[in-house]
Amino acid sequence: MNEIIKKNGIKFGIISGVIGILSMIIPYAIDISLLVQWWYGLLLLLIYFIVGCVLLINTRKELNDVLSFKDAFKTYFISALIGIFIGLIFNIIFFNYIDTEVAQQVKELNIENTVSMMKKFGAPTSSIKETVEKLEDYNQFGITEQLKGVAWSLIGSTIFGLILAAIFKRKPKEQL
Repeated sequence: MNEIIKKNGIKFGIISGVIGILSMIIPYAIDISLLVQWWYGLLLLLIYFIVGCVLLINTRKELNDVLSFKDAFKTYFISALIGIFIGLIFNIIFFNYIDTEVAQQVKELNIENTVSMMKKFGAPTSSIKETVEKLEDYNQFGITEQLKGVAWSLIGSTIFGLILAAIFKRKPKEQL
């Protein structure tokens, strides 16, 4: 494997992991309800998009303005994999061993938001009750659920990586 691809994948993976940790620590310190706000999730997606773009732009520059689709995807995927697993380890430790009460607070906020949204859309009371019962039984910060979340993150990152690789690939000038 090319050293530049490996170096950048690892470096930006650590950066992504730190962003993931900060995305939990900042709401924890300021206002835990941020974790259930739709706009906060979109903001994080935008930040990860920017990090992915910077990663591939830097990698392409370091490879003399040449980046194959495969190398672009590989660089992004290494970065995503490292970032996801740093975040996973932090979340498991934080929510299951350091502050288990915050997991319950987030669950309650999530239930409140869900009920509010369902009422806005005119959902029947029986449907709301059923949804609340399911949410009360669900432990999103449990180790099993977080591992399932990693699977979904990897799927999303793969799709995102394929799109970014297609955008940032560049052939040598003599092949254009």
